[in-house]
Amino acid sequence: QVQLVESGGGSVQAGGSLRLSCAASGYTYRGHCLGWFRQAPGKEREGVAVIGSDGRTKYADSVKGRFSISRDNAKNTLYLQMNGLKPEDTGVYYCAAESFWCTVNYPGEYKYWGQGTQVTVSS
Repeated sequence: QVQLVESGGGSVQAGGSLRLSCAASGYTYRGHCLGWFRQAPGKEREGVAVIGSDGRTKYADSVKGRFSISRDNAKNTLYLQMNGLKPEDTGVYYCAAESFWCTVNYPGEYKYWGQGTQVTVSS
């Protein structure tokens, strides 16, 4: 049974930082595209960042220069370092795995999902 478990969410003030982690069990990250997505209240789920099996990364324009996605295949863990947080970054953050196209724009392409972790940024 595949399980992706996010951690590291919380409440911070604008300008602060958080580091999200996503650990997998019953699944091996190596060789697969992984990503972070988020959903704000009343909005659709949107892409934040993805990382291919070769380490190449793609980011949503709204987070470029502030967020950094990385992976540790040995630990079977995905990370999202978030700096310079803004109130509009508030939402539930989800990790996802396995997409053939490995795009940041289409969450529906991803096969496996975590349960999400809340990030709240206050002004």
